[in-house]
Amino acid sequence: MAWAPLLLTLVTYCSGFSSQELQSLKTSQLMSPGGTVTLSCSLSSGAITDGNYSLWVQQRLGNVPRLIMYHTSTRPSGIPAHFTGSRSGNTMSLTITGALVEDDADYYCTVRTGSAHHRETVRWGIDTKTSLPTCALLEAVLAAEPRV
Repeated sequence: MAWAPLLLTLVTYCSGFSSQELQSLKTSQLMSPGGTVTLSCSLSSGAITDGNYSLWVQQRLGNVPRLIMYHTSTRPSGIPAHFTGSRSGNTMSLTITGALVEDDADYYCTVRTGSAHHRETVRWGIDTKTSLPTCALLEAVLAAEPRV
């Protein structure tokens, strides 16, 4: 059973956040259960560093967003090991190895540059009328992010 192509959609930025964009590197990608997919975003200016506090947020249909990766490659407690993060230059990537049905979700890459956040969503699934999370929910996820 094949999953639908990954569709990349830019999220409208929230009040108080910068409108600079993280650009996706692929417009679509096919995925199937048990397969591997890498989602990548590229900052339009400058390299992504530890100081940017890059992170990935997952939102499953009907659930609030949850942090799945921070500091590029650190998983919070309870996040499965089949999620891995990496970065190179101005690009950050999230790899899902051995994808599960429950990995069907919207994924957001976020990079802090100064006090601003930039984010882009990857919508995963066809005929899914998933609403985007509100700014308040995304801000709550970012406010609760681990401090190490």
